[in-house]
Amino acid sequence: MQGFAGFMWLLSMALIVFSGFALIDAATRREDAYRAADKKTKPFWLIILGLAFVVNLIFNILSFLPVIGLIATIVYMVDVRPALRGLPGGGRNTRRGSSSDGPYGPYNGGR
Repeated sequence: MQGFAGFMWLLSMALIVFSGFALIDAATRREDAYRAADKKTKPFWLIILGLAFVVNLIFNILSFLPVIGLIATIVYMVDVRPALRGLPGGGRNTRRGSSSDGPYGPYNGGR
């Protein structure tokens, strides 16, 4: 019985890490990337994945709520994340470019 309990604990930890990774990934994507990929909104996915993370922390793996959270996390990882990564810049909040870039592209000094 201890082997089964150990396996279930490892499975629970794996689900927590998986849902936590998806939540962090969703939080680092730009809001407009979700609209550009036509995949609901950023707050929608943050709420869903946040609930999945909390449910995985609180409830036992044998309950049905972590399974629902796992399904939501899998949908994000398999459908939404690849669509966001396929956008230019990967949908990330990072700023890439030089310090002379203006809002519409690089500033070339009036040339």
